Amino acid sequence: MDLSHNQDGGLWAAVPFRRIWCIDFEFQAGGGARPHPVCMVAREVVTNQVVRLWQDELRSLTRAPFDLGSDVVVVAYMAAAEIGCFLELGWHLPEKILDLFVEHRTETNGRFLPMGNGMLGALALRGRPHIDVGHKEAMRSLILDRTTWNLAERKAILDYCESDVDGLVALLETMATLVDWPRALLRGRYMSSVARMERNGVPVDRALYRTFVEQWPKIRSRLIEEVDRDYVRFTPTNRPRRARASGPKCANRRLTHRSK
Repeated sequence: MDLSHNQDGGLWAAVPFRRIWCIDFEFQAGGGARPHPVCMVAREVVTNQVVRLWQDELRSLTRAPFDLGSDVVVVAYMAAAEIGCFLELGWHLPEKILDLFVEHRTETNGRFLPMGNGMLGALALRGRPHIDVGHKEAMRSLILDRTTWNLAERKAILDYCESDVDGLVALLETMATLVDWPRALLRGRYMSSVARMERNGVPVDRALYRTFVEQWPKIRSRLIEEVDRDYVRFTPTNRPRRARASGPKCANRRLTHRSK
């Protein structure tokens, strides 16, 4: 891959794209539901342009409020979440995605990380400060536990979201020269697929599932009968006794194949 696309040079010379958008969404998604975006903040690191949008502004747009062309890379941490918000908003997806969570895991797999694999842990591992964990949890509660917010709370949430973007920029600064770009972009494409999988879910035949649940006691009994034909369970005195277990306890029994 040509590394000369970023004509601005300097700190971002190692990033082979004209523009670099670091983005973060805050959203709600209780009970495995699709994400409901609350806000988004994006920063273009070469020009330092910042976009801050609340949920009503996001839903008024038919496309992302920044360029998504082939000479632009979108950077996120756990990009499937951000791409899930793109899908929910009906926006065209980024062509090039760099997921710093995936690159962090690629770099650290097999190592014990005392602060975990969240963005705070990734920053701490690389000696970069970020917001206090307590403040982060308080802001997450404000976002997740409410459906309406006053103007001061909206500003606080947007500021918190922007602080995550600032952390993302700091993380990119430390990791950019180590990124294996062709493979990293392939991994980014996969995270886009993960977002689609999460959105579509696993197809389930509801009628068949209900029938299975209702008939499970009979199915279980028949399975036990079939196993009993070929296996016996030995007691500690080695006296054979037919296994008459049900449910998970079956896994703890010692079964021996019956000779024919």
